[in-house]
Amino acid sequence: MMPADNHTFFAPVTYILTGIPGTEESHVWIAIPFCLMYVTTLCGNSLLLFIILTERSLHEPMYLFVSMLAAADLLLSTTTVPKMLAVFWFRAGEISFAACLTQMFFIHVSFIAESAILLAMAFDRYVAICDPLRYTSVLTKSVIGKMGLAVVTRSFCVIFPLIFLVKQLKFCRSNLLPNNYCDYMGVARLACDDITVNVWYGVAVAILAIGLDAVLIAASYGLILRAVFRLPSKDARLKALRTCGSHVCVILMFYMPAFFSSFAHRFGHIIPGYILILLANLYVLIPPMLNPIVYAVTTKEILKRVINLFYRCCSRSFLLSPRRQQKMLWDLEIKARFSLEL
Repeated sequence: MMPADNHTFFAPVTYILTGIPGTEESHVWIAIPFCLMYVTTLCGNSLLLFIILTERSLHEPMYLFVSMLAAADLLLSTTTVPKMLAVFWFRAGEISFAACLTQMFFIHVSFIAESAILLAMAFDRYVAICDPLRYTSVLTKSVIGKMGLAVVTRSFCVIFPLIFLVKQLKFCRSNLLPNNYCDYMGVARLACDDITVNVWYGVAVAILAIGLDAVLIAASYGLILRAVFRLPSKDARLKALRTCGSHVCVILMFYMPAFFSSFAHRFGHIIPGYILILLANLYVLIPPMLNPIVYAVTTKEILKRVINLFYRCCSRSFLLSPRRQQKMLWDLEIKARFSLEL
């Protein structure tokens, strides 16, 4: 009799992404809002990058960090959503093992990078509010470049071992992945080996990378609030808090779904599986879509450039007279100023 190993273990060549189990009949309709969110993500983040990179007046630390966040959002969305739509619309769920590992790598690298960028942005706000006189000397372009390099290096060094650990596993079960993209634990659970090391490494990454970043961000905002409430006038306090508003919104959109998703997985026996997978899909769609909208609406400098760009496109498209163009621009700026004041 041949050893059981010859019959059970195999080297995975391809996986089959099944989409959201239990909702197969609705896949076509589910994909429509997903596609709209992806298009919004591409347009919003590309526009944000274009405005920041082409406007010299926006080459400041805060906006450079925003451009890094937009690049990470584009990477995350482009890595996941096209394959997601192919699964929903064309049932093209087959993905090679190498492509699955590549997708997994870039998804997790994007998450770790976004967390680090949010921490860098919190440090930027801390220096701007708590030590404004040293702001330009502390956050020079050289320092920002080194911080960006550190973000990329840390993300790579933290995630690469995950890929190595998955490649060492032996698989003997189904190659069906009940998801729209390759996630680390989803692939690891298909293995017949003991995955204790994989689980604990994933926990360590969550605590020492994402969790530590969240704690440091909370600490920085604690110091910021202490400094803000020591300001003598109410107007100064409101102005300082307003500069942090967009960043706080983005932080909540990034960390709250992550913690909620992690909490939900702990009660996977109570919450239906398709709900957990849907939440995982929305997590890679909603924050990248909303981040540029938040910054465009709440940041006066970015909003002004967006209005100017929109005005130029409209004036060229409709061949408006110079007087009409100026009136249109004034109207847009007044409405934007009024909305920001509210």
